[in-house]
Amino acid sequence: MYTVLAGGVGASRFLQGLAAAVPQREIAVISNTGDDLEFAGLHVSPDTDIVIYALAGAVNPETGWGLAGDTFAVVEALERFGYPRWFNLGDRDLAMSLHRTRLLREGWPVHRITADLARAWGLEIRLLPMSDDPVRTVIEGPEGELPFQEYMVRLRTDVEVRGFRFAGAEAARPAPGVLEAIREARAVILAPSNPFVSIGPILAVPGIREALAATRARRAAISPIIAGQVVKGPAAKMLASLGHEVSALGVARLYRGLIDLFVLDTADAALATEVEALGMRALVTETLMTTAERKRALAAAVLAALEAAP
Repeated sequence: MYTVLAGGVGASRFLQGLAAAVPQREIAVISNTGDDLEFAGLHVSPDTDIVIYALAGAVNPETGWGLAGDTFAVVEALERFGYPRWFNLGDRDLAMSLHRTRLLREGWPVHRITADLARAWGLEIRLLPMSDDPVRTVIEGPEGELPFQEYMVRLRTDVEVRGFRFAGAEAARPAPGVLEAIREARAVILAPSNPFVSIGPILAVPGIREALAATRARRAAISPIIAGQVVKGPAAKMLASLGHEVSALGVARLYRGLIDLFVLDTADAALATEVEALGMRALVTETLMTTAERKRALAAAVLAALEAAP
């Protein structure tokens, strides 16, 4: 089994490649639920749904989130009643949240709901939330704290990040199957997701970081930073505002002690020696996932490098 710690868009693209390289039934995904929010009374789980839509071949290719060809009649109608439009969910996307919310009210745990949704979309992967307990990412900005989605979507990341916390993490427990997916994996891969607010919330759940550090599985992380820039999202801004080097090396330092292999883009080949000085091997390969073949090739390269480890 190959276990992937996953955020949203970047992780979903890597998972598309991984699912083209190995059968879905051999993949377990531990999904970030720190981004979850309530919208119009519904529980929305953006990162989990992005992974589902991408692997089902239904994701909007232009945005990397939401469903291709979706309409927005409901959110447009809600504006009449004073609902803000900054969080824009499509009609079929809302159906996912309606179903999720109903099951939550009926007492289903999050891990069971997530598995049910994945099956409904015809997926064979083992999709696990990081926890059944609520954990919410909170951004600390110059004027106080912000829920993550307000920072990310409403304010378009145009806020200096001075820190963050994961509300509820201290009391949370890993969802059933999460620790086993790390301990029993053939390999564990940290997807090319934001290390602070996509991978960070997962590792903040007590027991998960420890399981990753102790597993006998081979461990890899893929840099979301290429040539000092991020493909999508605020990772580069966060590295800078929090005092880290804005580079793949800066990301590698955050994962020191947790991984065996760090994957850099060919544009960052000059950093390989410094990465290896951190006590991890470096793999230099094409990491920009612009086509289905590039996604599959990246996944295959990572797996081959992990298999070749002594």
